[in-house]
Amino acid sequence: MTTDTHQAPPVLRLTDVGWSIGGAVILDDVSLEVREGEFLAFIGPNGAGKTSLFNLVSGLNPVSRGSIRLDGADITRLAPHARARRGLGRTFQTSSLWPAMTVADHVRLAAQAAQGGSYRLWRRARPFTAEVTATLERTGLADRADALAGSLSHGEKRKLELAVLLVGDPRVMLLDEPMAGVSAEEVPALTELIRSLHRDEGRTVMMVEHHMDVLLGLADRLAVMHHGTLLALDVPDTVMADETVQFAYLGEEL
Repeated sequence: MTTDTHQAPPVLRLTDVGWSIGGAVILDDVSLEVREGEFLAFIGPNGAGKTSLFNLVSGLNPVSRGSIRLDGADITRLAPHARARRGLGRTFQTSSLWPAMTVADHVRLAAQAAQGGSYRLWRRARPFTAEVTATLERTGLADRADALAGSLSHGEKRKLELAVLLVGDPRVMLLDEPMAGVSAEEVPALTELIRSLHRDEGRTVMMVEHHMDVLLGLADRLAVMHHGTLLALDVPDTVMADETVQFAYLGEEL
């Protein structure tokens, strides 16, 4: 499944979004639209505001000013779980898996949560077996279903985080440095999995990543964050050729 994202309507819209702590401005008047089925990648050095922006979009931090709309509905003040149930999913730089819980049980619990069920009910019934199996197969973890999360490689842990996300069937996926800690040998398979979620399933993806070769092979558009502002937003070739972007990052790691 492919989508002409140039003609697609916006699914997520940020308008003059800002975040301040005391007198310190962390993000300043960020405005952008994410189109249905688009792969929008974010680059910028540490401290540029990439993860802070994801925290605002996913509801982990409160917006100081501006608005966030998903499918036209204002979600600016919604809690993270309410945004998730509207189709907004998120992974994190640092793994939050339970080392002593099996791979399958992680996905079972996520499936239960996506349906509004309680942890106590999950412990009794352990439902959604077919859904869990399909998700594990989709992410290449079917043969690791009974393994403890703590025994997985970094690449497998990232796949499990994607499986936990996917079982909730998100329309918009926010992926924060999914290649962090992943070995060079595991990067291609993880990259292809993320590519297929976007290309074959038509999911909208926003991704922060420091592996430029990965991002340039995936992104429809590239957003450049710089000191809490949106410095550039366009197709990758145009952004990478921009003199302002080149000057801002001359000698810095993207």
